[in-house]
Amino acid sequence: MPLKGVSVKADTRHVDAAERQQILDRYLDHSRRFEAVAARRRAESAPAAVIPFQPPREALEQEPTMREIEVLQLISDGLVNREIGQRLFLSEETVKSHVRHLLAKLQARSRAHAVAVGFRRGLIG
Repeated sequence: MPLKGVSVKADTRHVDAAERQQILDRYLDHSRRFEAVAARRRAESAPAAVIPFQPPREALEQEPTMREIEVLQLISDGLVNREIGQRLFLSEETVKSHVRHLLAKLQARSRAHAVAVGFRRGLIG
């Protein structure tokens, strides 16, 4: 037991040979079990299927309206629907509708993805 006021770092603690062997045995046992499970999973599973790449469509089926682009710009500024509605004098439901239309028109999976697509297409700056 260390004396008061004397700091002993955890990695400088003395470990006797028996304790060191116990630690090594536990490590080797865990390693063997891990490798056995990994080998069993490799043997049981079929090779992973490759998901075919689908490039984004170049032309949008329908371009976003000016109001939707305004909403997209505010999304990129980090505003939530309620704040966007207050800023543009719209109800929160109307903002949600604009966001839904944006996601569909930009073929985006999320608000962040819509912002990225908007930047790439030059809709917002």
